[in-house]
Formats: sequence, structure tokens, C-alpha cells
Amino acid sequence: MKKVVVLTGAGISAESGLKTFRDSDGLWENYRVEDVATPGAWQADFQLVLQFYNERRKQVLGAKPNAAHIALAELEKKYQVDIITQNIDDLHERAGSTRVLHLHGEILKSRSTVDAELVYQIEGWELKAGDRCEKGSQLRPHIVWFGEMVPELEHAAFLASRADIFLVIGTSLQVYPAAGLTRYAPEGIPKYYIDPKAVDIGSNFEVMPLKAGEGVPTLVKRLMI
Repeated sequence: MKKVVVLTGAGISAESGLKTFRDSDGLWENYRVEDVATPGAWQADFQLVLQFYNERRKQVLGAKPNAAHIALAELEKKYQVDIITQNIDDLHERAGSTRVLHLHGEILKSRSTVDAELVYQIEGWELKAGDRCEKGSQLRPHIVWFGEMVPELEHAAFLASRADIFLVIGTSLQVYPAAGLTRYAPEGIPKYYIDPKAVDIGSNFEVMPLKAGEGVPTLVKRLMI
């Protein structure tokens, strides 16, 4: 079975109503990223960070997968599909995709502040001050913040290097190190870049300057023939 590897970014979730800080001049829902999405922000005011992610979590739980998520799940009928996503929501999984690697963490999970291996599913939308791991430390959102290492990057690069078909969807390719994953896709394989602001990125990518909800179902129909 051929391997399709897909790199998705904020654009695919934006059509489900989820926004990112890049939509509004460095602000994320009226917050400076430095105040809510960095290790320094956690140290300065962890309750503000908890509140911020609680609101984002509530939005995710209220959102639904769109046509692009659903189309990618359909690809599993013919291909082994590995999705590498920069998104922290679970819309790929809810659409039916079974192999999803979250580069930047998962908003519906928490983790220990003393042992990164201790990860827990959050019940509902709220993570509170006083919620502790089994070692007694405050739980934090299971998110890779700006300035932190991306622990799944090596795994993602390995997946990209094994692709028979490579898709890039809904990302500006401006956020590193995730954007660098395109370099790991083998030469000579079919490659596609779907984004309304897509530009020629070389390496023989077919550029489709469309929103994900239009471009992904169109491409999936081609690949399913």
C-alpha cells in the first residue's frame, strides 16, 4: 500500500472556525503570544495561561471537522495515510483519520510540569489551578510552546522521508522547524501544496491556491482513481 504523508497547518482548521495568532498581526484572540504561549508566560502567570487554553479548548470542543478533514480520512481506503499536523485540535481524528502525529501538542490533554512523560486526557474543557499529576506537580497544557523543543520532529522527518505522495495543506510554511519537513520528502514523488496564499516552493510541488475545504476534496478525488 502506497504511503501518503500530509503536513497540515492552521488553514485546514480555520474553516472549522478555529483561528491562530497569525490571523491578527501577532495576536491570538487579543492576547500577545508572549503572554500566553511561552515558558516565560507560564512562570509569570500560569493562571492566565490556563484560562487562555481553557477558552481555546472550549472552542475546539464546539468545532466540527470540515470537508478537508473528511476527505483526508477517505484517503485511508486506498493508502496508508500519515498526517503530521501543526494543529493542536483533534479534528483530524474526529473526521476518521487514524494515524495523526501532533507536532505542537494536543489541547485536549495535560501533562506534568515535572515529568513530561506523564500525559493525561482532560475531561471537559477546563484545566484548573490545583489540578496535579501523580507526582504532585501542577498540570500544564500538553502544548509545545514557542521556545520549546519539538519532541516529535525526528519522527515527523522519518515519516516524510518514506512518503510515496506528499501533501502540504493550509500552512504558510513560515513556522520552523515544521516548515523544513518539506525537504525530507523524496525527490521525484508527486507533491502538492494546497493553500489560498500558496506560492511556488520548488521541489516539483504542484501548487493549488485554494482553501483546504475546496482543494483537498478535489485532490483526493484524483488520488482515489
